[in-house]
Amino acid sequence: MNRSIVFEIIEKYEPIVEVKQARQMSLEGFTRYLCSSDCLVFNNEFRKVYQDMHHPLKDYFISSSHNTYLLSDQLVGPSDVWGYVSALVKGCRCLEIDCWDGSQNEPVVYHGYTLTSKLLFKTVIQAIHKYAFITSDYPVVLSLENHCSPSQQEVMADNLQSILGDTLLSDVLDDYAHELPSPEVKMAMALSDLVIYTKTEKFKNFYHSREHQQFNESNSIGESTARKLSKLKASDFILHNNKFITRIYPKATRADSSNFNPQQFWNVGCQMVALNFQTPGLPMDIQNGKFLDNGNSGYILKPQFLRDTETDFNPNKTPEDSNPVTLMIRVISGIQLPPSSRSLSNRADTLVIIEIFGVPHDQSKQQTRVIKKNAFNPRWNETFTFIIQVPELALIRFAVEHQNLLAGNELLGQYTLPVLCMSKGYRHVPLFSRAGENLEPASLFIYVWYVR
Repeated sequence: MNRSIVFEIIEKYEPIVEVKQARQMSLEGFTRYLCSSDCLVFNNEFRKVYQDMHHPLKDYFISSSHNTYLLSDQLVGPSDVWGYVSALVKGCRCLEIDCWDGSQNEPVVYHGYTLTSKLLFKTVIQAIHKYAFITSDYPVVLSLENHCSPSQQEVMADNLQSILGDTLLSDVLDDYAHELPSPEVKMAMALSDLVIYTKTEKFKNFYHSREHQQFNESNSIGESTARKLSKLKASDFILHNNKFITRIYPKATRADSSNFNPQQFWNVGCQMVALNFQTPGLPMDIQNGKFLDNGNSGYILKPQFLRDTETDFNPNKTPEDSNPVTLMIRVISGIQLPPSSRSLSNRADTLVIIEIFGVPHDQSKQQTRVIKKNAFNPRWNETFTFIIQVPELALIRFAVEHQNLLAGNELLGQYTLPVLCMSKGYRHVPLFSRAGENLEPASLFIYVWYVR
C-alpha cells in the first residue's frame, strides 16, 4: 500500500482532527477503518459488472427462481406478487409464471391442481414491469408455463404488449443464425415460452439433442434426472450446455418448497438452476453467495472450461492440468455475534464452521473450537488451510453456530461468497440470518491469504 492510499484512508476514517492533520491514525480511526466496507472480505472490484457481457446467453449462469409466485409451500400456500418483487430485488433474472384460464376471460397465475391462491396474470406482469431493473439492468427471462385456452392466450399476449411496451423483446432471430444473443441485444426483457428466443423442448437424451435440437430450444430437467446425468454423464452434460440452455427445477415431492444444492448443476454448466426463493436455508445461501459476483447482475460468465466446445473437463475427476489455489484463513475473533435463542442465559457457546462448495474433490469443512458463553467478543485465533483444485467454481461459507449437543447446533449467522471474490489481508465478514437479514454490527474478523 503506497503513501497516497494511506493518507486517503486517514482522511476518510480518522475522527480526531489533530491526529488527521499529523497524518497519523488513532486506535478509534483504525477500528473504523477495519470495520468499514473497504475491509470487507468481498472484494469491492466485483461489486460492479466487470465480465464480458457480449457472449450468447448459453455462456452464463443466470439467477433463476422456481414457482416465483408462491410465498410458502406448493400445495395450499398463498400466491402473491411479492414473490416476484422479492426475487427481482435479490437479482433474479429468470422468473416462472404458471398460467391458467381464469374467470371473465382473465388468465390467472397459480400452481395448477392445488389449493394455492390465484393471481391475475396482468397483475403479475405489472409488478415485474415495475421492479424488473431495480437491482440489475440485464434481461429478465419470463418462463411461461402456459395452460391457457387460445382465447386467454390472446389476453396474455395483449397484457404483455400493453404493459411491457417497448421493454418487451419481440424481434425475430434472423440476425442470429447459429446462437442466442448476449445480455448486452440492448433488450430489456426476453420471453421463454413465447417462442422468440428459448422455446422449451422436452429433453430425451444427449444424442437426440445433439442431432435434432435447435440452438434456440432449451430444456427443463427435473433435479432427480439431472443429478443422475451429472454423476454418470458429466462430460456429455457439459457439452450439451455448451450448445443449449438447461433449466433445472425441484422435484415434485418438494411440496414444502424445500431446495436442493445448486452447486452440482453449476459444476456441469447448467445455466438456469431454479430454486424456491421463498425458502431460506443452505441452498439459498449458496445461490445468493454465487450471484454476489459480477455486480449482482444475475448473470455470471461461465469459466472457459465450461464454454470450450473441445473441453475435457469433468467435475467428478481431478483435473490433470489444474491450477489449484492454496487458501489460508485465520479466524481471529467475533464481533457482537447474535445471542442464542435456545440458551436460558441468552448467551451462546460459539464456533465457526468454514465450508467449501465446488466440485466434489474440493468439498470440505473445518471448524474452530467452541468458546463457551460468549457471543459478544469470542476469540479463536485458529488457522485453516484449503487446497482448491477448481477455484473458478468454488464458494466459501462462514457459519457461526451455537453448540447444542442435544437439539443440534443453532445457526447464529452466515456469509457465503465465491472464493475468487475474496480480498486478501485482515478482513471482516458480515453476517446474515437464516432469513437473509443483515445482522450488522455482527461480524467475524479474519485474515485471508491465498496463492496459486
